[in-house]
Amino acid sequence: MSRKVRSLARLVRLPAALTVLGDTLTGAAAAGRLREPRAWALPLSSVCLYWAGMALNDYADRALDAVERPERPLPSGEVGPGEALAVASGLTVAGVGVAALAGGRRSALVASALAATVWTYDLVLKPTRLSPLGMATARGLDVLLGAGDHPGRAARPALAMAVHTLGVTALSRGEVHGTRPEVAAGSLACTLAGATLAAGPDQEASTTGRVTVGGVLAGAFAGTYAATVGTAQGRALSEPSAEHAREATGVGIRGMIPLQAALLSRYGAPELACALAVGAPVAARASKRVAVT
Repeated sequence: MSRKVRSLARLVRLPAALTVLGDTLTGAAAAGRLREPRAWALPLSSVCLYWAGMALNDYADRALDAVERPERPLPSGEVGPGEALAVASGLTVAGVGVAALAGGRRSALVASALAATVWTYDLVLKPTRLSPLGMATARGLDVLLGAGDHPGRAARPALAMAVHTLGVTALSRGEVHGTRPEVAAGSLACTLAGATLAAGPDQEASTTGRVTVGGVLAGAFAGTYAATVGTAQGRALSEPSAEHAREATGVGIRGMIPLQAALLSRYGAPELACALAVGAPVAARASKRVAVT
């Protein structure tokens, strides 16, 4: 891998893309769209928009990062501001374009709303107290992107991912200077809420009253998610240092995968959930080489 490619990979937080693949698939599962071939292209739209947000994040934060995180691609001179903005713009156009081709007008509208939310977050909301809400909104829209013409059916998984993201983003604001116990406690509460929304019987079990593989897996994945993410947030609660806030943020980002797996199991896609769960250890190993925060 050339130095430039490695720098661009760091700019967009390359391995973190594994944490967004399940968003649109979860929305599609909840809406009953997994049998539609075009729905399987929507995760590519999510990845493009996620990477666009990461590049735009570093473009917007370049002055602050020069002081707090000089090792990042922009302040270190590995990537120029114009290059970062071009990457963000190109990936945004690509993300909306893929959504339009794969999902039609409805998906294009949701992707456009998601792109607008991402740009508003990075350029306007990030320094404000509204930043966690902005990021949570983006994640919820990403799930709804997969639902197509039936967004109401995906309201629960969208809420689960949004609540989780709200907690992770609030805690991430303390990665440099440390957080506060009440913020860590709020993040932990969000994790427990997300696990509760994801756990429970799947649709078949709710109808027949029988124990199903999907229901068992939903509970198992939700429990794994709550245990791993909650433990890291508990450490930040007991000692709200910058180190613990960074650790909990990284674990929280990777923890989106078991949460998505729980939701996929709940909505009748246990095989896909297991396949997605393989990405969790891969993301953990990759994040040791390319940071996801």
